[in-house]
Amino acid sequence: MKRRLSLKLKLTLWFTCFMLLTAAACLAFILAVSGKMAEKEAFQILNLTVRANLTELTLQDKKLVISQDFTFYANNVHFLIYNKEHSLLAGQVPPSFPVGTDLENGISKYISGKDQDYYILDFFVPCGWEDGLWLRGILKSPDTNQTLGNIIAMFFLILPFFILFVAAGGYLITKRALKPISYLTEAAESIGEGKDLTRRIGLPQGHDEVSRLAYAFDHMFGRLEQSFEAEKQFTSDASHELRTPTAVILAQCNYAAKHADTLSEYREAIEVIERQAQKMSLLIERLLDITRLELGTQTMHIETVNLSEMCSILCEEQKNNLGGITLDSQIEESIYIQADPFLLSRVILNLLDNARKYGKEHIFLRLYTSSSTAILEIEDDGIGIAKEQLDKIWQRFYQVSTSREAGSGLGLGLSMVRQIILLHGGTIAVQSVPAHGSCFTVSLPATLS
Repeated sequence: MKRRLSLKLKLTLWFTCFMLLTAAACLAFILAVSGKMAEKEAFQILNLTVRANLTELTLQDKKLVISQDFTFYANNVHFLIYNKEHSLLAGQVPPSFPVGTDLENGISKYISGKDQDYYILDFFVPCGWEDGLWLRGILKSPDTNQTLGNIIAMFFLILPFFILFVAAGGYLITKRALKPISYLTEAAESIGEGKDLTRRIGLPQGHDEVSRLAYAFDHMFGRLEQSFEAEKQFTSDASHELRTPTAVILAQCNYAAKHADTLSEYREAIEVIERQAQKMSLLIERLLDITRLELGTQTMHIETVNLSEMCSILCEEQKNNLGGITLDSQIEESIYIQADPFLLSRVILNLLDNARKYGKEHIFLRLYTSSSTAILEIEDDGIGIAKEQLDKIWQRFYQVSTSREAGSGLGLGLSMVRQIILLHGGTIAVQSVPAHGSCFTVSLPATLS
């Protein structure tokens, strides 16, 4: 099987090839520009040198007069002096220079000779009203081929070291950049094998793509761990709590099969089995509800809810279902919150039902606002909760066993209530005095109507 290159090697090769192409493009640009720059510099030298000699010659009585500062060769520039009729008066023409080249005042030109190319610049120096001189500067064209050859030779001399440096640097940069991805791969493989669901990549928070990817994977791993833990918790809770009703059902079936002789005995056994089956069904439904809430898969339909109106309606509906316990309420009007009406009603009903189970004679519901917070208090005068039990009542299946309906509930109500309140961005707390009663306080963000 053909072995594929690793991502680090691929990126290194791509990076090296890109840098080589960039270097080649830079070389081509340098070669193209160097000729132009050499030509521009030659014309500049020629212009400055010729202008420096313009004031050093004149005509007196039709005779050429040259000052001592005049030089016929300076800065590689040859000087020729012509009269008005273009006849050569002084200076030596460079070899292979085309002698018949026209004189043009102030014009820089490129002239191609037999064996050599030249740059020339001519100036006319007036002497009186009718006479004058021509001064011509001639500069040999620089050997750009040799310069370009030196540049190319230097480029190919440095090229191997450049390739090694770029490849090594590119590999180190790529290795460092992809290091978090290696951690990510190891973590994913570890989680995929089921070895360590708590493992995280743990990169420092940043704004680059790899940091965001690592953060996304850490978040995903957290959700996976939460899902697995919820599944384990659900399995553990279900198996533990279903053991008793299952045992009762099997015992009743066995008893009916061996000992039931009359229709009433069979009916009694079936009624026991039905009650236990309903309890199992309710238990599974509640466990699924709590698991969905914990995982965030429970769909919430958030809308503006008139909490005052909801509490009033629920109190009116529940007054006849409290088994002789009175329910009084003190509800501030027009308190609105952003919430899921169905889930919020379950919170209120669960707390009222909990107060009914553990209360004695009286339940009191209060609703008011404080600092843009809706406060709901449900207080009973029941048996109360011992201090060491206050933190445990939020746990699944935990029940205060001294209620007058001990064993009738599933122990899941308060756990679900707390989860729903947290999903709405609120808090729930309890204050209780044994033998005097308990007060549950729910705090939720209030909104303007």
